[in-house]
Amino acid sequence: MGASVTLFLVEISPKDRFVTVYGRKPVLEALDDPALSVDKVVLADTARGPAAREILDAARSRGVAVQRATAQRVKVLAGNGKQDQGVLADVVAPRMKPLALALEEGGLKSVLVLDGITTPANVGMILRTATAAGIDGIVVPRRGVASIDPLVVKASAGVAFRAPVLRCGTSAEASALLRASGFPLYALDSHASDTIYSASFPARAAFVLGSETAGITEDVRPHITSWLSIPMAAGVESLNVASAAAVLCFELVRRAQP
Repeated sequence: MGASVTLFLVEISPKDRFVTVYGRKPVLEALDDPALSVDKVVLADTARGPAAREILDAARSRGVAVQRATAQRVKVLAGNGKQDQGVLADVVAPRMKPLALALEEGGLKSVLVLDGITTPANVGMILRTATAAGIDGIVVPRRGVASIDPLVVKASAGVAFRAPVLRCGTSAEASALLRASGFPLYALDSHASDTIYSASFPARAAFVLGSETAGITEDVRPHITSWLSIPMAAGVESLNVASAAAVLCFELVRRAQP
């Protein structure tokens, strides 16, 4: 009798596959965009009238399944009880995956880790900039960072749907995984003697971006291997985190030029 082989398939959470948008206008915009693949729409069973009919018609024209659920269930799934308006849509994010899976697959070289950045506009702008710069992965933890919602999508000008987003529980978990995989972790600090222009980076490196108010969180600090600054003139202490991310990302682009 031949040996039997059991295959174990890794089940990826829907939260690590889709960007969930909520509210009538964002859902309709997603359904009306042929470049986006919408997995499903969830509509509150209390939703009636012209607005609900418009969503149902748009979903039908795209061949997208519509599930009915209680209004409370929609609020839970959307994660925003004040602005969901009784409807959400799961939009396929083709480059989104768990950080652990991306590390297992290999190929990551440049990685950003968002740490404690809770302003949706900043997260959206960072996703747009890093994707434009060709960064291999942007770690957006499920906790401690603004979730990828319609506000983030809007700030990214829609780039959030196709950004190379890597998911994990927390920024500390991401930092530990990256260090265990051989990535040095660099963090920005206005008082660091090394700058993003003078430091040498290996082929594989991760860069942690902290919030403007608290900086790098205490759980992440032990994982940092080097601190870097962006030179400032005229007494300016620091940049907005999204602006700092742009400076860093395009310095990496400059270094990669032949």
